[in-house]
Amino acid sequence: MKHVVSISLGTSKRDKRDEVEILGEQFLLERIGTDGDMKKFGQMFSDLDGKVDALGVGGADIWVVIEDKKYAFREILNLIKEATKTPVVDGSGLKHTLERDTIRSLQRDGIVDFKKEKVLLVSAVDRFGMAQALIEAGAEVIFGDFLFGLGIPIKLTKYSQVKTFGSLLLPIATNLPFKWFYPTGEKQEQRTPKYPEIFAQATIICGDWHYIRRYMPENMEGKTIITQTLRKADLDLLKQFKTRRAITTTPVIGGETFATNVMEGVIVALLGKRPSELTEKDYLDTLSRLGWKPNIIEITP
Repeated sequence: MKHVVSISLGTSKRDKRDEVEILGEQFLLERIGTDGDMKKFGQMFSDLDGKVDALGVGGADIWVVIEDKKYAFREILNLIKEATKTPVVDGSGLKHTLERDTIRSLQRDGIVDFKKEKVLLVSAVDRFGMAQALIEAGAEVIFGDFLFGLGIPIKLTKYSQVKTFGSLLLPIATNLPFKWFYPTGEKQEQRTPKYPEIFAQATIICGDWHYIRRYMPENMEGKTIITQTLRKADLDLLKQFKTRRAITTTPVIGGETFATNVMEGVIVALLGKRPSELTEKDYLDTLSRLGWKPNIIEITP
């Protein structure tokens, strides 16, 4: 049995463990939260190195990307450096392939006509593939990188602006403490709504669920959420806020979805390669074999 473990800086309340057959292989998929404990997070990568088939970085990113430039969060790289035998993934490979294809397939299959929608992408630098696909689909997009990543009241409406400001700020930001930019531990459970007027302008909210959950207003009536993973409690919250529907990019396993880093770990384990050895074609070919499609959940029709 292949074993994929996601070690998360998020809350342990979201821990999950399931056995599933994928392309004829038996997998044990596991998510373990460290409640924001950086030392424990790093130690677990060291302890599990060489003992499992793939390790995922959860509740954090290693890489943020703008076009052909990648920037690594120095703090996260330092925490996982002891894992040298087992491949380590952060989901970025799927964010730039599966999530791009999700937007294209929703448009192609007539599920969403992005030309008629106004989209809020809460962060483009960790959703490079999704950002590009939304522009290609003809959507009117608000990029929330300044609003929600940096807490600066600047609304970006062109991807060229994301590229310009990102190339200036990311080399600096990725050398600062990660928790300055992303909720970890119990903070993932806390809601601090921001910029409700920006949410009100959009019909579709895309991107990282923890950002969306943390900052969305209580009135989400008629809106569609496109994100990576949702649990039952998350769906209950969206129903309470009268959200129209949710679309997840990763498949349902055990009644819920796993994060992109877990599912990227599955692909790495299936192919027996390290992430640096995988091409975009490797991802797309494997995704085609897996037949993963967007999971559409009607919440308040």
